[in-house]
Amino acid sequence: MELLTTIALRQSVRRFAPDRVPMHICAELLAAAALAPSPHGRQPWQFVVLETAEARETIISAMATEWRQQLAHDSHDAAQIDTRVEASTQRIQSAPLLIMPCVDCAVLDTYPDDNRQHAEYLMAVQSIGCAIQNMLLRAVDLGYDAGWMCAPLFCPETVQVALTLPKTTIPQALITVGIAHAQPKRRAKRDFTKLTQYR
Repeated sequence: MELLTTIALRQSVRRFAPDRVPMHICAELLAAAALAPSPHGRQPWQFVVLETAEARETIISAMATEWRQQLAHDSHDAAQIDTRVEASTQRIQSAPLLIMPCVDCAVLDTYPDDNRQHAEYLMAVQSIGCAIQNMLLRAVDLGYDAGWMCAPLFCPETVQVALTLPKTTIPQALITVGIAHAQPKRRAKRDFTKLTQYR
């Protein structure tokens, strides 16, 4: 598929058909992710494939509990909280393939000052965004659809505990993959000329 066509066809899918995604497709997506640029060429990433129902239910339960607390703190009423948590839970449960990209801080360079250490971490976060985009585009190229959920960013420690991840492995997103159940509504993109400055 032509690259620009692939980029244009990528869309954020929330509802998937029940068809399973073969593990060789998962391997293709991860191989594409591993080709992304990274700071010092370190590839400071870990990709957690949530294969089992037990792993999914563990992370769903843990994140839902914390999200309910956050929404209540933001003064949402009980009905709103139930609706939002149920929608998010259903989105995760129904995804045929679920991949959680994480930053692996264990392989980052270390510095004696906070500013450079923070910059090192930001480089890792930027690079995992590139890796995720590679996955999303490869999925389209292979005839699949995907979604990018940032829920783990709001409760990384909770996810680490639920999945027994080391503290150096920091969850960044959940990538859902499958065949779209229905075409999602596309949001209009801003013209690139409105996003660009020339100096």
